[in-house]
Amino acid sequence: MAQVIPTNAPDHCPGTQSESAGKVSACAGCPNQNICASGATKGVDPGIEQVREHLECVKNKILILSGKGGVGKSTVTTLLSRALAAQDSEKNVGVLDIDICGPSQPRLLGVLNEQVHQSGSGWSPVYVEDNLSVMSIGFLLASPDDAVIWRGPKKNGMIKQFLTEVDWGNMDYLLIDTPPGTSDEHLSASTYLSQAGLTGAIIVTTPQEVALLDVRKEIDFCRKVNINIIGVVENMSGFVCPSCKFEAELFKPTTGGAIKMCEELNVPFLGKLPLDPKIARCCDEGKDFMAELPDSPAVLALKHILKNLSPVCK
Repeated sequence: MAQVIPTNAPDHCPGTQSESAGKVSACAGCPNQNICASGATKGVDPGIEQVREHLECVKNKILILSGKGGVGKSTVTTLLSRALAAQDSEKNVGVLDIDICGPSQPRLLGVLNEQVHQSGSGWSPVYVEDNLSVMSIGFLLASPDDAVIWRGPKKNGMIKQFLTEVDWGNMDYLLIDTPPGTSDEHLSASTYLSQAGLTGAIIVTTPQEVALLDVRKEIDFCRKVNINIIGVVENMSGFVCPSCKFEAELFKPTTGGAIKMCEELNVPFLGKLPLDPKIARCCDEGKDFMAELPDSPAVLALKHILKNLSPVCK
């Protein structure tokens, strides 16, 4: 289980579960030093149980991960959420954006200027469709241009708040969009969801080796913190001509791409998504590409990915 870092912890906090908690140079000056050194913090974080209870009515909780920035992870999250919602109008789909410093889901889902409302049961997510909703820190900023300059403990607190105070109701799928890497947000999410029936993680990559190198690290992270790897999606595997729909190779997979990597690391491969400029424009404008471009090769590829995903989900 990932370590839980106390509020106001220094940047290089060893973690409350460490034998060196409160005893190393990084702990000097920390307001929690004496508490950690005494061993009083070595219990289970009560937030883990709070998250478990709060998300009991959410059937499938899926992390969307990528070790590399710029591979289209947030776009893939949007594509999957739109496709799941369109596939069955009786299924409720939610998107939780925990990319604290770069929240993009409000724009991608076309609800950039909406506001979050609070009720007795918690924060109400913003509804995109009758069966598709989203929650993001982007709704809490005064301006989309505002920078979020937070250290790890404050990010940790925000993620806990999202997981315990958003009123999702009865939800079939909750897709959790994360930032690139394997750092604070990922540790927080994996810790808080460890007892909440996390379905697993979908990992997004592009074909070139520079992306696959970081994705290998993400796979290693999942294995170390006991996150089930649902599978890998290779994004931008080709370029779809907006005129004739001819698909050309965009990034040459010099080492065999995601398929080869999945074979080597023994992880499932869910499918490839080509880069379609029309879908990219729909996402930029927050439009529903499933309704506007139903015959796009990318939409057809997305349906194939959903078919491979369905045996894993309840």
